[in-house]
Amino acid sequence: MTTATVCGGAGDNQETLPSSFTHFNSALTAGLLNPVSSPPPPATDKTRSSPTLFEMMANEPDSKIPNGVFPNTTVKSPGNGHVIPPAVVVDKQALMQQRLSEILCCRSPGNEFNDRNSSDVKLSLRSKDGLSVCVYVHRRILVAHSGFFAVRLPDYRRKLGENVSPCVVEIVDCDDIEVYVECIRLMYSEDLKRRLMKEDVPRVLGILKVSAAIGFNAGVLSCLEYLEAAPWAEDEEEKVASLLSELRLEGDGAVEVLKRVSVDVTPGDDEINDNQKVLLKLLHVVLEGKDEKARREMKGLVSKMLHENSSKNDLRKESLYSACDKCLHSLRHHFLKASKGDFQEVAQITRQSGNLHWLLDILIDRQISEDFLKLWASQTELSEVHSKVPALHRYEISRVTARLFVGIGKGQLLASKDSRCLLLQTWLVPFYDDFTWMRRGSRGLDRHLIEDGLSNTILTLPLAWQQEILMAWFNRFLNSGDDCPNIQRGFEVWWKRAFWKKPESPFPPNS
Repeated sequence: MTTATVCGGAGDNQETLPSSFTHFNSALTAGLLNPVSSPPPPATDKTRSSPTLFEMMANEPDSKIPNGVFPNTTVKSPGNGHVIPPAVVVDKQALMQQRLSEILCCRSPGNEFNDRNSSDVKLSLRSKDGLSVCVYVHRRILVAHSGFFAVRLPDYRRKLGENVSPCVVEIVDCDDIEVYVECIRLMYSEDLKRRLMKEDVPRVLGILKVSAAIGFNAGVLSCLEYLEAAPWAEDEEEKVASLLSELRLEGDGAVEVLKRVSVDVTPGDDEINDNQKVLLKLLHVVLEGKDEKARREMKGLVSKMLHENSSKNDLRKESLYSACDKCLHSLRHHFLKASKGDFQEVAQITRQSGNLHWLLDILIDRQISEDFLKLWASQTELSEVHSKVPALHRYEISRVTARLFVGIGKGQLLASKDSRCLLLQTWLVPFYDDFTWMRRGSRGLDRHLIEDGLSNTILTLPLAWQQEILMAWFNRFLNSGDDCPNIQRGFEVWWKRAFWKKPESPFPPNS
C-alpha cells in the first residue's frame, strides 16, 4: 500500500495524509508511475560528467566495491596464453542508485533543483524494492507547476505552522523513482521542449504518465508536442495510442498526436466508404501506372497490405470485379486487333494479362474468386483466335489460366463441376500451346506447382472426363516432351482409379 506523509523538520511533529491523498497517491505511484520501458543503461550515457561505476572499479582496483557488485575471482585461461578478464555481476539497484545520484547532481548554474540550502520541501521517495532517494525542492515551484502539490502543500503548511522548515513529503511504493525525479526536475526547466529532445519515445511516454498524474500541465503539453513531432518506431505506435486512450487527456494536444494513427471520422458507413475510395484509388493507380518496374513493386506492396487487412470490410467484391471487367475489356480489344494483324498496341495484351493475374491473386486471397473462374472460362472468343496471335505476344494470358489451375488444385477456390469443365474446354489447348513460352519468359514461374495444379484440376472431374483429357495429354506429351506440361502424376492416379481399384458400384444396376 502506498503511503505518503508530510511533516515538519522539527522533531516528531508528523501527520499522515488523509485517505483522499493516499488514494490519489496510490493511483499515482502504483498505477501511473510505470513508464513504458526501462531507462537506458548508464554505459550509453556519454554526457555525464562523473565517472561510471565501472570506471571507478577500473581505476581503483583496491577500492571498496559497492554493495551488490561482486567480481568473479576465477580467471580462466583458454590455453593460448591469453587471460580472460573476470566477469562482473552488477546489482541493478546499485546502478539505479548511481543514475539517480547523477540526475540529482546535474544542475546548471542558478538552477535551484535539489539545492539543500534554499529548499523548503524535502521530497522522500521509496520504491517497492527498497530503493530510496531524497530530493530537496521548493514549495513555490511545486505549487506553481503541479495541481497535486498545489492542493496538498498549502494545507499542511498551515497546519504545521509557517515557521516549520523544511516540510517533508514522503511517498513510498513508487514503481519508478527515476521518472518521478525527472518530472520534478523538469519543473525547474525554462525550456521543457528542448530538454525532452534528448529523450526517446518510451521515456517521454513515462514522463507523460507521471506529469498527467501529478497535474504537471506544462509537462503534459511538452510531452504531447514531442510525440506529435518525433518519429515513432512501428512497435511504439500502439503504446502511444494505448497510453493516450488510458489517460483521456483534455485539449487538442492528444487529438493531434492520435491523428498520426487514426482518421478523425465517426465509425459507420461513412468510414467504410472513405476506406473504399482510398483503396480503389490505390488499385486503379497501380493498374494504370506507366513504369513497369514501379508497378511490380507497388503490386507487391498493395497485395501485402490487403492480405494483412483481408478480414476487414474495406474493399467490396463488386469493386474488385469492376476492375477485372475493365482490364478484361481492354485485353479483349487488343487481343482481337492483334489476331487481325494490328500489332500497334500489342504490349497491352501483356499488361492487361498481368493486371488480371494480380487481381485474381487478390480475389483468391479473399476467397471470392469463383465468379472470376466463370468469367474467364466463358472467353471462348479469345480462345478461338488464340492461335492467330504470335506466341510472343499471347503467352502471358495463359498465366491467368495457370493461376486458376493452381487455385483449384490447392483448394483455394471451389467452383462448380460445370465451371471447371468449361475452363478446361476453353483454355487447356491454348495453355498447352503457350507452355514453352510461359516457362521460358515468365519470371519466377514454378513449373511443378502449375503441373500439380493442372493434375489436381483434372482429377476433380468425373472419371470419364478425366480419361478423355488425360489420354489426349498422353499423346501430346509423347510428341512434344518438355514443351508440354508433365502431369504424369495425375495420369497415374487416373489409371489406378480406372483399372486397379474396382470398388463395388454404389449405384443400383439398371433394371
